[in-house]
Amino acid sequence: MGIKSFQGKRDTSQSKEDAQILVSDYMTKKLITFKADDSLDYVINQLISNKISGGPVVNDKNDLIGIISETDCIKHISESKYYNMPSDVNNTVGKYMVTDVDTIDKNMNIFDAAFKFISSHRRRFPVVENGKLIGQLSQKDVLKAAISVKGNTW
Repeated sequence: MGIKSFQGKRDTSQSKEDAQILVSDYMTKKLITFKADDSLDYVINQLISNKISGGPVVNDKNDLIGIISETDCIKHISESKYYNMPSDVNNTVGKYMVTDVDTIDKNMNIFDAAFKFISSHRRRFPVVENGKLIGQLSQKDVLKAAISVKGNTW
């Protein structure tokens, strides 16, 4: 008498490409963006009121030119408000933003993106297509993707 398999028939309908979860599936498309000539006080108010930790900086053509974060704003505070200096009109996003921005491709696998978060210690990656900002992926977006994945697609 032969050994029977109690696992049942294997499901071959799901191919490897179907199991891919892409950055574009979970990235945020409606973003709060800033301009280089926005004041840092405006940015700080936007970060607080929208409960975000930073945002992309774009020009009039929606080209990504930088990113501004809470840390960048804290640098401004430590340089001026701590010493009770008056607000300077030159305290703009353009002065404090990071211009060397790491981006992520919309067609990248979400778990490859997770590794990129771990290795770079970033909280967010802008998603750019042909130089234009099309979205942003945050660490929270990766967590949402991980929760939605079934055990057999890992």
